[in-house]
Amino acid sequence: MGICDFTEPTDLPPHLEVRNLTSMHGDLVIQHDLNFSVRHGDIFIVMGPSGSGKSTLLRNLIGLDRPATGSVKFDGTCIWGCGDTERENIMRRIGVTYQSGGLWSSMTLAENVAVPINRYTDLSPLEVRELASLKLSMVGLAGYEDYYPSELSGGMQKRAGLARAIALDPDLLFFDEPSAGLDPVTSRRLDDLILALRDNLGATVVIVTHELASIFAIGNNSVFLDPLSKTQIALGDPNLLLHDCRDPTVHAFLTRGSDRGFTGKQVG
Repeated sequence: MGICDFTEPTDLPPHLEVRNLTSMHGDLVIQHDLNFSVRHGDIFIVMGPSGSGKSTLLRNLIGLDRPATGSVKFDGTCIWGCGDTERENIMRRIGVTYQSGGLWSSMTLAENVAVPINRYTDLSPLEVRELASLKLSMVGLAGYEDYYPSELSGGMQKRAGLARAIALDPDLLFFDEPSAGLDPVTSRRLDDLILALRDNLGATVVIVTHELASIFAIGNNSVFLDPLSKTQIALGDPNLLLHDCRDPTVHAFLTRGSDRGFTGKQVG
């Protein structure tokens, strides 16, 4: 059975491009021969069952783990093939939020948000504080600058992590399971916030998630990772994959907990 490919054609160069990427842990292949592109302004979903390699791929994309083979390019520059200075400049354009929020527990929210600002700018302490306050206000946490993470709910911690991720107005925002552990209402508010930030910052968003509500509500492009074949088996808008992709693994994933049936045909 061929790959379900519902990628929309475009003449514009990709913002993020993955080519012939293979990830391994020792001798164990996690995923092989991944090929996909993320367009400017996409909310791109990395999805698949548990054990499919989503988190490993994320670490390849954000420069934490080098893939065994293949390339990851930002605006045509490979992060694993360029010099240290160029790679550092690329990393400065990336914001990452982690599943747990990834906040330093010993720091206030303002201090957490200030970490990348202090590292990459020469702003004065007052200017850093003002910028950190602005970023917190953008995620609905105005007035919480001097709170510690332990004093916040799970949803607020995730928003604080997002404030830190957008501290430098990144071109690319990466999310690792942003809705994990959140109730449906809080999760939907976070989805709305991601959409608003994408529009306000003009950023491209890549989200690792298994949450169907978020996938269908905000995703407009995606890659589906299969744990059995250990490669991608579907590409494109999740809503098109839901209705038109007839691969049984993709269908089972996108219709779990529902009685949706196939309504279209496979392409590819």
